[in-house]
Amino acid sequence: MRVLGIETSCDETGVAIYDTSHTGGSGLLADALYSQIAMHAEYGGVVPELASRDHTRKLLPLIEQVLRDAKLTRSDLDGIAYTAGPGLVGALMVGASTAHGMARALDIPVLGVHHMEGHLLAPMLEDNAPDFPFVALLVSGGHTQLVEVQALGHYQLLGESVDDAAGEAFDKAAKMLGLAYPGGPHVAKLAEQGDPKRFRFPRPMTDRPGLDFSFSGLKTHTLTAIRQLDAAGELDSQAKADVARAFEEAVVDTLVIKCRRALDQTGLKRLVVAGGVSANQRLRERLAIETEKRNARAYYPRGRFCTDNGAMIAYVGAQRLAAGEHDESGIMKATPRWPLDTLTPT
Repeated sequence: MRVLGIETSCDETGVAIYDTSHTGGSGLLADALYSQIAMHAEYGGVVPELASRDHTRKLLPLIEQVLRDAKLTRSDLDGIAYTAGPGLVGALMVGASTAHGMARALDIPVLGVHHMEGHLLAPMLEDNAPDFPFVALLVSGGHTQLVEVQALGHYQLLGESVDDAAGEAFDKAAKMLGLAYPGGPHVAKLAEQGDPKRFRFPRPMTDRPGLDFSFSGLKTHTLTAIRQLDAAGELDSQAKADVARAFEEAVVDTLVIKCRRALDQTGLKRLVVAGGVSANQRLRERLAIETEKRNARAYYPRGRFCTDNGAMIAYVGAQRLAAGEHDESGIMKATPRWPLDTLTPT
């Protein structure tokens, strides 16, 4: 099957074509991505209405671009997959309506897929894809979850954030420090100049058993530290770098500790790390050390597939469409909240 994948869950318009007759990353025929970051940066975060309108403007031109890049026409497509959730409902509807309209016109099956399943399986697009089973850390602006993955659709949620996601905490810390949106890369860059010994921030929920996360207390601790430095007239550029370093170290330590517990609890030797925060270099360095200690291995998607993209949606959609799944005729799906562990196995 040649499957068109459409991603419009938030602030990036992603389109790709995946061919199931190939294996590994070679099955990806073409992909394109348009980011709305510059537009939303003015507001310090995503504006849902603006996101929906921009998806409407960009989606069809991107579809035509990937078809040209893959040297295909619309009639060469065998199926269409789109992100049905979770995400912003208006943005989801843009992708859903476009996918259903095209599928109806071409008389091919269409399927709404889970955004986080896309992230979870994004490393399958690589030539050195992991085998099942594995533990997955999904860490992005909207989600922080640990999942035991036995096979496609066989997911057991081990732990998740009870409040802010890790990526969301990075964005809020960046705003406190006067950095641009999105915050993760800017906080990480500033942290490189920070003194790791000046501050030590708490590692939330690591002093108790379990695999859940919480980052709102760390966010409050960071804000308090910044206000105290400001009140003392000590909030200079070095102090900001030191705060950024302490914040990043706290988040990374928390994620690593929980991953270590998940590997020990499940006895598995493969760890998949996906989502925007998976691009953080300090996190990758620390996880490399921890997995080596356990004779385990960490897997990541390539850099451009860490954030939202159409390739991961095309891949998941291709697997599920090939297994016979599809949306009922005329029924579009847009599900802003959709638990990952409710998905059906293929």
